[in-house]
Amino acid sequence: MTRKSVCVFCGSRPGNDPTFTRDAETLGTGLAEDGYRLVYGAGDVGLMGSVARSAQAAGGETFGVIPQHLVDWEVGKTDLTSYVVTETMHERKKVMFMNCDAVLVLPGGAGSLDELFEVLTWRQLGLHKKPVLVINTNGYWDKLGDLLQHVVASGFAGDDILGFVSFVRDAKAALSALDTALS
Repeated sequence: MTRKSVCVFCGSRPGNDPTFTRDAETLGTGLAEDGYRLVYGAGDVGLMGSVARSAQAAGGETFGVIPQHLVDWEVGKTDLTSYVVTETMHERKKVMFMNCDAVLVLPGGAGSLDELFEVLTWRQLGLHKKPVLVINTNGYWDKLGDLLQHVVASGFAGDDILGFVSFVRDAKAALSALDTALS
């Protein structure tokens, strides 16, 4: 079986709930133990750094992609299996997405939302059928689920958009759902 790659979008900050970091660590470890290659934003800070260091510690393969202007800010993690520096944020997202079989989203900020909505839009346009799982650690993404429901209820998207993204309660549930989605 060919190794599958999983793109993880998440915060370059750790957030204010220690559960966010624990879930990122659980995810990184679990991806490695399950034989998945981690594809992520190549930062060594926040949840990004936590997921990558955990994957590495568990012997996992890591593929990081970072735009040149963020190398210092996000502390580009150069000890990855593969480390790619792009010119722009858009190029970063494209390289990450093109090198994965599924997308997972941990808690994060505007950047994580941008990444999620770009892959969600691509799915809505029929450009891919990759699984997209939102890891709702301690209910972090509850309001996002409400927003998507509101978009549909207000007539700005069809009900099908709700099936393009799955919300799971934590990293362990994400790993289980991922195994099912990619089998």
